[in-house]
Amino acid sequence: MPLINRVSQPETETRTRILKSALKLFAKHGYDGTTTRDLAEHAGVAEGTLFRHFSNKKAILIEVATQGWIDILTDLLTELSEMGSYKAVAQVMRRRMLHLHKNADMLKVCFMEAQFHPDLRDRIQIEVIEKMTDVAEAFFQTAMDQGIYRPMNPKLVARVFLGMFAVAGFSQETIVSPNSSPVEMQEMAEGLAEIFLNGVLVKG
Repeated sequence: MPLINRVSQPETETRTRILKSALKLFAKHGYDGTTTRDLAEHAGVAEGTLFRHFSNKKAILIEVATQGWIDILTDLLTELSEMGSYKAVAQVMRRRMLHLHKNADMLKVCFMEAQFHPDLRDRIQIEVIEKMTDVAEAFFQTAMDQGIYRPMNPKLVARVFLGMFAVAGFSQETIVSPNSSPVEMQEMAEGLAEIFLNGVLVKG
């Protein structure tokens, strides 16, 4: 058994190194602007090693994007599940917004490359978004059952929430300045949470 662990661990580390290199290069040069030779050189492996771990360059792109989204949304939904109150959405949004810079490369790759690769878009939809929507739906259904959120279609609420988060995730270049201060990012997170919880209509 120890022998298996010694053999598999380096392989896992090599695969991780390849994916990290791919993320950086795809974000900087784009998928089409990055060759497998570039990837191998950046990861410090032989080009043939890439194809021992992945069938082709497209497989690397899909793995990078899919795993990246899984990590981000899993973190988000974990925070939701650990909230002290269903009304504490602003706290979750604030924490996620203040850490967006850590995911900037992955978000860039996903938003840019999904436009040109339908198979990537479909993979993210099936393996990430649908599963995360199911988890979020259960979360919001519980809040409705407890009378904290008003009765609505929980799947729709889940999609709105995750969609809001996706827009916020791309907001460093579309909604607020890339040089925004932590205070400005906090205000945006709280604004998004306020709109989500209370809507935009004047209570009358």
